[in-house]
Amino acid sequence: MYSLVQKTLLHCDPEWSHDFSLAFLRGSQHNFLRQAYTQDIQSKPVECFGLTFPNAIGLAAGLDKNAECIDAFAAMGFGFIEVGTVTPKPQAGNDKPRLFRLPEHQAIINRMGFNNKGVDYLVEQVKASRFKGILGINIGKNKTTPEENALDDYLICLNKVYEHASYITINISSPNTPGLRNLQFGEALARLLGGLKDAQIKQHQLTGKYVPLLVKIAPDNDELALTQIAEQLLATEMDGVIATNTTLDRQAVEGHVHANEMGGLSGAVLCNKSLQVTQTLANVLNGRLPIVGVGGISNVEDARARLAAGANLLQVYSSFIYQGPKLIKELANA
Repeated sequence: MYSLVQKTLLHCDPEWSHDFSLAFLRGSQHNFLRQAYTQDIQSKPVECFGLTFPNAIGLAAGLDKNAECIDAFAAMGFGFIEVGTVTPKPQAGNDKPRLFRLPEHQAIINRMGFNNKGVDYLVEQVKASRFKGILGINIGKNKTTPEENALDDYLICLNKVYEHASYITINISSPNTPGLRNLQFGEALARLLGGLKDAQIKQHQLTGKYVPLLVKIAPDNDELALTQIAEQLLATEMDGVIATNTTLDRQAVEGHVHANEMGGLSGAVLCNKSLQVTQTLANVLNGRLPIVGVGGISNVEDARARLAAGANLLQVYSSFIYQGPKLIKELANA
């Protein structure tokens, strides 16, 4: 039944299907309907940045932006769940249409633009959930906040989510918020990460809880840029890096009817590019910082290759949309 519903939704408007699916998960996660997607997953613990993950397969940020379906995704067997990206103030995101499927490529293009209900709403949803596992909260800045004031937005979010998160991800790599990717480089990156590290230290002293900080980067950086980013991550004592976000490169889907749509491309076509970024980071970091590999992982072979390249943990999103919960079980058990 779940497979039939999923196939039907893949023939409907992408954003309508997305909203419908989340509404179903939100409404079913605490009653008997959750049996439609509940799975038993083998326990294969992984230790990473001071946390013990029940398995290495996580849900990437962007699907459950407002943390409304945490318990539903937990029932599917994810080893960890990342919610957000969340911003200080609610925002509607970019104009519709802003989500496009490329099923021939098992890919998706989105230009959602951090549409979310704001950090205060997300915190209330997290507090209401029954989930006791590892929860990452992905934070960003509002579109209307000037680039030079970005740190202010990230600090608001970090301070509000700190006590509710297992780890916090600093999203500076979405292509759908103007200027956001500029924060990956030079003095802007040093200032942002330095300020967030100071806030982490203060929160640790205040709460007695240490919440790791991870940085999510883009796949479109060359080797020099990746080396400089890695060096800055080490210099500011970040706890991990997530590689990668979506790509602006359209070479893999050239000729498709949606190929020229603005936004980030994700899915199977991103696999090799994200794999190369993971390999480059692993070479530069040399084991000094854990890597979460995400981008195009759609089967066991992809997952094994990403781990072999140097990733410690994995995340999925687009392949999960196309394949459903069975993918989580296949990857985790393998």
